[in-house]
Formats: sequence, C-alpha cells, structure tokens
Amino acid sequence: MSTSTNKSYKSAFIFLTTLFFLWGFITVLVDSLVPRLKDVFEMSYAKTVLVQFAFFVAFFVFSLPAGFILSKIGYKKGIVLGLLTMALGCLLFYPAASYRAFPVFLIGYFTLAGGITILQVAANPYVALLGSEDGASSRLNLSQAFNSLGTTIAPVVGALFLLSDSVKSSEEISLLNEIEKSDYYIAEAATVQTPFLLIAFSIAILASIFAFIKLPQVMQESPKGGYIMLLKNKVLLMGALGIFVYVGAEVAIGSFLVNYFSDMNLAVIVAESETMMHIANTIASTFNKTFTNSDPKSLLGIFVIFYWGGAMIGRFVGAYLTRIMAPGKVLSIFALLAISMILISINTSGLLSMWSILAVGLFNSIMFPTIFTLSLEGLGDLKAQASGLLCMAIVGGAIIPFAFGSLIDGFGFKTAFILTIICYGYILFYGRFKAKKV
Repeated sequence: MSTSTNKSYKSAFIFLTTLFFLWGFITVLVDSLVPRLKDVFEMSYAKTVLVQFAFFVAFFVFSLPAGFILSKIGYKKGIVLGLLTMALGCLLFYPAASYRAFPVFLIGYFTLAGGITILQVAANPYVALLGSEDGASSRLNLSQAFNSLGTTIAPVVGALFLLSDSVKSSEEISLLNEIEKSDYYIAEAATVQTPFLLIAFSIAILASIFAFIKLPQVMQESPKGGYIMLLKNKVLLMGALGIFVYVGAEVAIGSFLVNYFSDMNLAVIVAESETMMHIANTIASTFNKTFTNSDPKSLLGIFVIFYWGGAMIGRFVGAYLTRIMAPGKVLSIFALLAISMILISINTSGLLSMWSILAVGLFNSIMFPTIFTLSLEGLGDLKAQASGLLCMAIVGGAIIPFAFGSLIDGFGFKTAFILTIICYGYILFYGRFKAKKV
C-alpha cells in the first residue's frame, strides 16, 4: 500500500469515526426517553418498547434499499443522504412534543433510524475495506469504540436533561387549571424539543462537511445474483442471527436499566450511600448539575453511563485483543462473561445486582464489530450486499426488547433476563464455531 493511499485511508477513517460517535449518541439518547414517555403517556412496559420497535424495525425496512442506493450513488452521497434523513427525524420531534402525539414520536424515530441505517450499511463495510482483511476486526472495534463514546455521553445528557423533572399523572393534570395545564405542556415539550433541535442542527453541519470532503473509492460493483449466493452462505446467516440477538439483548438491557433499578428500589440505597452519591454528583458536575433534590429516575439514569462506558473501554481493549487472539475466541470469552454478570444480577439484590448488570456493557463491547467482520470474511465483492443483510438483522433491537418488556409485564425483571442469557448463549456458540474454523 502506497504512502498516499495509507494517508487517504487514515483521513477517511477519522471522518467516519465522527459518524460512529453520532449514531451511538442518538441511539442511546432514545433509550433515555423510554422511561419518560412511559410516564407521560402512562403506558405498560411492552407498549413503551414501541419506541424501540419503531427505531429498530427501520433497519429491517431500509437496509436492502440502502445497499441498492449506495451501489448507485456511492458512499459519500449516501452518507450525506443518511445524515439529512436523520436531521429530518430529529425535527419531527418538535411537533410530536408540542401536541403530545405518540404516533408522531414513532414516525420521528422511524425516520431517524432510516438515516442511521444508511450510515450503518455504508460505514461498517467501508471501515473493514480500509486496509487488510486480517485487521478488519481490529479496525472496526476501534471505530466502534468511538461509537461507544457517544453511547457513554448520551445517558448523562438524557438523565440530566430528559429525566430531570417529575412527570405528572393524568389525575394530577386534571387538577390543574387551564393556564397551569398549558404552562405544564409547554415545559414538557421544551424538555424534549431543545436537545433534538440542537442535534438536528449539528447533523446538518456534518452533512455539509461530508458533501465537500474527499473519500477514497473502495466500492466495487457487486455481482448479479449476489443476494441469492449470500442466502446460501451458512456462516453469513449464522452471523446475521448473531447480530440479531446481540443488538436485541444490548438494547433490551439498556432500555430498561432505569426501570430495573427502580423496581429494586435502588434510588433509596443510592441516596443513602455516600460513595454512590459522590459518583453521581461527580458525573453531574460536568454539566453544572447536582442531585441533592433530584428526581429518582434522573439519579438512577446517571449510572447508565457505566453500561455504555464499559462498551467503549471494552472496544479499545478489543481492538488490541482481536489483533493478538483469534476474534472468534475473544467473542466467545466475552459472551460467557456477559452471561455470568446477568446470572449474578438476577440472583442478588442491591448494589451488587446493579453493578453486575452494568458490567454486561463491558462484555457487549466487541460483539457487534467482531460478529460483523467474522461474517464478512472471504466474501470479496459481495461485502457491500452482505453488509445490507447484516444490518437488516439489527431489527433484533425491535423484536427482542418487545418480548423482554412483555416478559417483565407478565413475570418480572428477574425472569425476563433469562431471554438475554439465551441471546448471549448463541453468541458464545457462534464465537466458538468461528474459532474452530481458523
């Protein structure tokens, strides 16, 4: 590889890293709205997950069309299109919040996810192609580490700005006079509108930057009948199932952490712990906030940073581990450790249960990039189309959390977590399968 080509690849990698950060931040910021929307619209856990369903079902709907569009207009224009679609989705939150219209929220999430889908289909294989195939897992783990930086910051922003005040029940609202009711609705709407208007503006600026920068051409024309060939590829289909269960388990846990902690009455335990309050206030101080008289959901929500922050740390470590060890072996070890943490959490209580479930984030870290690159191995010119199929599997983030929420409604959190153990059990199997094939 020439020096100029290597420099071009590094520049492209840096620009793409900003995209990984952006969609990680927004995806988890959506999680922060889940407990708030549950209170605002007084919904069951299963219905609340319609937010996640609308978000992740978009990956199933848009992935193959995104792959087709990218093959026609190229990566750069595809990235700009994806960013503009994301900005539109964020703007839809403004009327949704103004009119307290849950269906418009769902449309906004669906549109936002459509833009993220285009970016996912383009960026993941693009990073894998910016160098040798042997180093693909390491590169994608490194770029995904910055995705995790976004997912680490988002819970703090969500806890301090989206969960930071009390939501009134319908009975409490009925006791307000018309002026008080109007003021309450306006304040409620602004809590959601302001962050997403700022995000829409930032995305528009980023789209303008990508419209003018130069990216190296790595896309090759996909052979005809590629999808038919890929559907006969056992390893790719196994990898797609791995993506499905991984995203589903990660989102199911992340979406319900605040509710899980509330169910165990951890707000009282945290408030009475000098160490825990010191941790919470240290994080909050970054935004000039304090938790002295805060809402319990906000206090508990601040600790979600450790779930997504663990994923960030794990990916930096994983970028190194997947260079010195077989990626399949690293994957199976991390899956086994994730299962262990869940088992500890559901069989204990208090802060031990809390910290063990948060630790699952650390072991989630390398799963998506490692499964993704292991699934693309040896596919050559079919990688772009294979990426579309793998991104379709992200729909697991819609289906598994809905099943998880239904299990919570029927049997409680401790039983519902068995579903996530099954998911990580399959990833353990897939990692061992790939490690044996090396």
